[in-house]
Amino acid sequence: MPESALEQLRNSGRIVVVGASLAGLRAAETLREKGFKGTLTMVGDEPYEPYDRPPLSKQVLLGKSTAERTALPRRRAIDAEWRLGVAASGLDMAGKRVKLADGDEVPYDRLVIATGVRARPWPNPAEAELDGVFVLRTRDDGAELARRFDAEPRRVLVIGAGFTGSEIASACRERGIAVTVAERAAAPLVGALGGVIGQVAMELHQEHGVDLRTGVMVTGLEGDTTGRVRAAHLSDGATVECDVVVVCLGAQRNTEWLTGSGLGAGPRGIACDAGCRAFDIMGIVTDDIYVAGDVARSPHPLFGYQFLSLEHWGNAVCQAEIAAHNMMSESADRRPHIWVPAFWSSQFGVNIKSVGVPSMGTEIMITQGSRSERRFAGVYGYQGRVIGAVTFDNARWLEFYEKQIELTAPFPPPFPTVDRRSEGSRPMDADFPDPSVPTHGPTVTLSGYSPADRRMTFTPAGH
Repeated sequence: MPESALEQLRNSGRIVVVGASLAGLRAAETLREKGFKGTLTMVGDEPYEPYDRPPLSKQVLLGKSTAERTALPRRRAIDAEWRLGVAASGLDMAGKRVKLADGDEVPYDRLVIATGVRARPWPNPAEAELDGVFVLRTRDDGAELARRFDAEPRRVLVIGAGFTGSEIASACRERGIAVTVAERAAAPLVGALGGVIGQVAMELHQEHGVDLRTGVMVTGLEGDTTGRVRAAHLSDGATVECDVVVVCLGAQRNTEWLTGSGLGAGPRGIACDAGCRAFDIMGIVTDDIYVAGDVARSPHPLFGYQFLSLEHWGNAVCQAEIAAHNMMSESADRRPHIWVPAFWSSQFGVNIKSVGVPSMGTEIMITQGSRSERRFAGVYGYQGRVIGAVTFDNARWLEFYEKQIELTAPFPPPFPTVDRRSEGSRPMDADFPDPSVPTHGPTVTLSGYSPADRRMTFTPAGH
C-alpha cells in the first residue's frame, strides 16, 4: 500500500525552519517528538544557536550572568543541519526554496517561519553609529552593553519607557548608575498597561532615583570629536549629558526578506490562520508554510477574532508547538492556537505580570490590594467583559483572572471576587493613549480582523 503524503513527509520529507530562535527551536523539537524522521534545516542570521532573550535586560545587565550563558535548554536532540550566521534573503513559493544571503538555496517540503523581530534603531543613522549608542535585542547587544555598565558610565540615557526601557533603567539603579529616561507619553508603560498603571510605574521610577522625563522626545544625539556620544537634546529644549544611550523604541518584524514572495507578509507581521498556516497575498491559506512567534499575526476567538501579534515568550513556545503539531497531522487532528497572552517583567524590585490584552481595555478596576503599596491586581474591561488583568507583586490572582478571560466573564467582576478593602469598588477609565499616537513597547499589537468574521462592524475614526 503506497505511503500517504503525510507519511512521506514524516519519513523522508524536508522541513526548513527559518529563525534559530525560541520559537524555531521549540518547533523543531516538537517535529521530532511527533515522529518526523526527514531532513531538518535550521537557518539563523546570528552565529549562535538559540538563546534566551529576557535575561539580557535582567541578569546580564545586573552582572549576575553573562550573555554567553543564555543558551536555551534543549528538550531533545533535533538532529538538524544548522545554517547559522547567514540570513534568509528570499522565498520562492512555487519552487519551494528558501534563498540565503550567501547565494545558496535550501529546498523544502514544509517551511516554518520564526524570524521574530529586531530592535527599532535610532532613526538618524549617523547618530546611531556614535560610540555608546545601543539597542538591546541580541546576545551581542547584551554582552557589549554589560561591558559598558561594568565600566561605570557617568550617566545612561534610556530612550523609551516601555518594558525593556524600564528594565534597563531598573538595572542601572540597582548598579548605582545614574540614569535618565525620556518617554514621549505621560508615564512609563502606558502603551501596554494604560495611564492608571503608568502612574504607579512612574512613581516606582522616581522613588528609585531615575531622572524620568515624560511628555518629551529626544530630537538629536551629539557626539564629541572622537565619535563618542556625549549629550542628547530633548524637545523641551533641555540637554542631557550622557556617555551611554540605549534606544528602546519598540520592535520591527523581520519580514523584509519575504517582499515579492507572494506571502501575506508586511510590517505588521505574517498573517496566518488559527492553525498557524500562513496566508498568501490573496488571502488564501497555504498548507506548506507555517508561522510562529513574534513575527506571526493570528486571529484569536477570545478577542473578537482580532489578528494579534504577540511579543511574548510563552506565546512563542505555544505557537511553535501548535505549528509543528499541525504540520505533522491530518486536518481533522489539527488544533487552533488560542493561548491567552501572558507577560511578565521585573523592575525596581517589583514583579509585574499580565494576562489577556490589557490594551484593548477601556476601563480598569483595582480588585485586590493597593496601588500605593505596589501590591495589587487590576482587571481591564471592554464592552462589558473581562479582557485582561495586571498584577504587581500579587501574581496568585493571575490564574483566576485568566480563567475569567477564557470564560468571557462580565465586567465589572462580580462582587465576590473583589477585595472590599482595596480601591476596587468602581471601575476607572484605563487611560490608554490615543492609538494614533505611537507609544513605546506594547507587547500585543491589534492589527485587524479575520476576513472570515462576518459579524465585524466598521465605526468612524474617533468613535
